Amino acid sequence: MKLPGPLRTAALLFLVLFLVSGVIYPVLVTGIGELAFPAQAHGSLVRDKNGTVIGSMLIGQDFAGPFYFQGRPSATQGSPYNAGQSGGSNLGPSNPVLAERVNQTLGSLGRQGISGPWPGDLVTASASGLDPHITLEAALAQVPSVASARGMNEEEVRALVLSEVTRSPFLFHPPYVNVLTLNRALDGEQ
Repeated sequence: MKLPGPLRTAALLFLVLFLVSGVIYPVLVTGIGELAFPAQAHGSLVRDKNGTVIGSMLIGQDFAGPFYFQGRPSATQGSPYNAGQSGGSNLGPSNPVLAERVNQTLGSLGRQGISGPWPGDLVTASASGLDPHITLEAALAQVPSVASARGMNEEEVRALVLSEVTRSPFLFHPPYVNVLTLNRALDGEQ
């Protein structure tokens, strides 16, 4: 059965556009990404000395205890920093549940020896709940606690924090630190 002219043209146009936008373009962009940015194309994975994947530069991790720098709280469902459940809590500033979470976080920070004033990114979750970075101010606030827990000199820990700082290309964005790389440097794994 032969299709009428306009229907045949529409079917041919659909096939061409499907091949170009659904097959050729994605394969081309993926190939260029693999060649030009292989680490980023595979999720910016971080590996230990044995080659085992221990995390990603793009997803926060839950570091427990005063021996490590703490990242932003995570509001993901199920478990902290659950990439499969990315999303914030969507709690407004007047919501008592948010106030309760902030107070719990402040209590946890206090028990770890991190004293105030606390930067906002240490007590509130990011929009995705997966933010792997904290501000330089938040990292420096944790220096006395981490140094004390590890029996290290505060100036040594402060110098380590400053060596891990990334400056944002945006004019008014504060300097920040990736918590995973900072903790790995603290453990001497970089």
